[in-house]
Amino acid sequence: MNDAPLLDIRALSITARSASGPIRLIDDVSLTLARGQVLGLIGESGAGKSTIGFAALGYLRPGLQVTGGEVRIDGRDILALSAQDRSRLRGARLAYVAQSATAAFNPAHRLGDQVVEAALAFNRLDRSKAKKRARDLFAMLELPSPNTFGERFPHQVSGGQLQRAMIAMAMCTDPELIVFDEPTTALDVTTQDEVLKAIRNVIAASGAGALYISHDLAVVARVADEILVLRHGRAVEHGATRAVIDTPREAYTKALLDVARRGGSRSPEAGSTPSLLSIEGITAAYRHGGTILHDVSLSLPEARTLAVVGESGSGKSTLGRVVNGLLPPQAGTVSFQGRTLAASLDKRSRNDRREIQTIHQSPDAALNPRQTVGSILVRPLGFYFGMTGKRKQARINELLTQVELDPALAKRYPAELSGGQKQRVCIARALAAEPRLIICDEPTSALDPLVADGILRLLRELQESRGLSYLFITHDIATVRAFAHEVAVMHLGRVVRQGTVAKALSPPFDDYTGRLLAAVPTLDNVS
Repeated sequence: MNDAPLLDIRALSITARSASGPIRLIDDVSLTLARGQVLGLIGESGAGKSTIGFAALGYLRPGLQVTGGEVRIDGRDILALSAQDRSRLRGARLAYVAQSATAAFNPAHRLGDQVVEAALAFNRLDRSKAKKRARDLFAMLELPSPNTFGERFPHQVSGGQLQRAMIAMAMCTDPELIVFDEPTTALDVTTQDEVLKAIRNVIAASGAGALYISHDLAVVARVADEILVLRHGRAVEHGATRAVIDTPREAYTKALLDVARRGGSRSPEAGSTPSLLSIEGITAAYRHGGTILHDVSLSLPEARTLAVVGESGSGKSTLGRVVNGLLPPQAGTVSFQGRTLAASLDKRSRNDRREIQTIHQSPDAALNPRQTVGSILVRPLGFYFGMTGKRKQARINELLTQVELDPALAKRYPAELSGGQKQRVCIARALAAEPRLIICDEPTSALDPLVADGILRLLRELQESRGLSYLFITHDIATVRAFAHEVAVMHLGRVVRQGTVAKALSPPFDDYTGRLLAAVPTLDNVS
C-alpha cells in the first residue's frame, strides 16, 4: 500500500509574468492532505488560495509559471507529467468545484447531460450508472424533484440550485481529491448548511480528500479538519481547526476571527425618514415558469437599508429585477420618490434608470471580459454625464480608490483580477451613475471578511454623506445584523416577516425564520 499522503505540496512558488517583471503569487508554500481529510484554505482576496487549488489539480492559469517546489499526488509529481496525462488525471481522479456556477455550465445543454459528461468521457461509469449516480447526488444535495431535475437547463434553476448541481458534477466521477473553491458563496444559510453536511458525508463515505477554499472562516470551520491561513501568497498559520480558532498565533488570523465573531461593522440605528421606494402588491412570474412573487409589499425609506433575506429560490433576486424594471410584474406597482415607475425598463426615463442601479451577485456574468476596467467605468460616466478627457480619468481614479482598488487596475481586464477585485469594480460602476437607490444583490459574497467589512463601511459612509438607499439582497444574516436598518424575510415568494433588524431577528420566531437563523454558521458551534 502506498503510504504517501494523497496530496503533498512541497515549497511551492508560482510567479506571474508582467510588463514590469515577474510577480510572485505563491511564495514557498507547503502542505499535506490525507485521504478522508479536509484542509481549509483561508485568506483575503488575492492571497493565492485558488492558485494553490489549481496547482493541486496540475493546472496553472495562463501567464503563470512554477518557479520552485513540487505538487505530488500519491507520491508522484503531477507538474512533471505531460499536459495530456494531467488532463486524464483531472478527469478521472481529481475534481474542481468553482465559485461561479453560472460560468461553469453551458446554457445550451441540460444539466443532467453536463453533470455526467466527465464520468462518461473518462469511462468511470456507463451512461445508465452515471445517470443514476447523478440522480442520487441530486437527492443528497436536496435539489427539487431529483429524478427529473437533470432535464432542466441552467437558466431554469436558481443560483443556489445551480451551485449544488455543480457540486454534483464534480462528485459524479467519485474523485479522490476535490478542490472546493467557494462552493457555498451563492447559497442561503439553510441550503449552505445542507451542502456542508453533504460535503462532509461524501468525504467520509468515499475516503476522498478535499481542499476547501473560502473567505468565510465560520464556514470553513464547519467542514475542515485543519486550516491553512494565507496572506500575500505566503502561509502565515497552519493547524488543527479548533486550535486555530481558540489559540491563533498571528495578528492577521486574529483579525479574521474578530470579524467573524462580531459579524462585521456595528448595526446602524433605525430611524424615521420619508419613503423613497414603495412596493405594493407585486405578483410576478417568468414566462415559462410558475408564479415567483405573491402579493409582495415593502417600503424603503430614504438613506436607509432594507435587507431581503431567504432561501435560494425564495424570490429575493426576482424582486430586485421587478424593481429595476427587468421583469414587469403581473400585478402591483413600484413607486420611486412618490411617482409610479413604468413596469418595463425600456419605458423608464434616463434619469429613472440612472437613479436606480444594481450591484450583481456574479461579477463574472456582470463584467464584459473584453473591456478593461477603465472602459467599463467610462460607459456610465459618458452616458449619464457626458464626461470626457481629464475629468473622466480623474473620476475613474476616484471611483477605484473609493472601493479600495489601485487606480492602475483601470488598464486591466476582468480576467486579470481576483474575484473580490471584480466585485469591487461592479460596485464602482454602480456608484459612477450617482444613484439614489442601489439594489445590492449579494455585493460582498465574493469578498474575504476584512475586505467585505471595509466595503460595508464604505457603503454606509456613502449612505450617510449622499443619502443613498440600499435594497440589500443577501443570505448572510451576520451582514444583515451589521448593516441593515430593516429586514424582510421571504419564503416561497412571500414576505413572512418584516420590521426593524432588532425586532425581526429577535424571538419569538415563526417556524421558517427560526430555521433560517438556526442554520447560520458561527465559530461557537464548531466541533
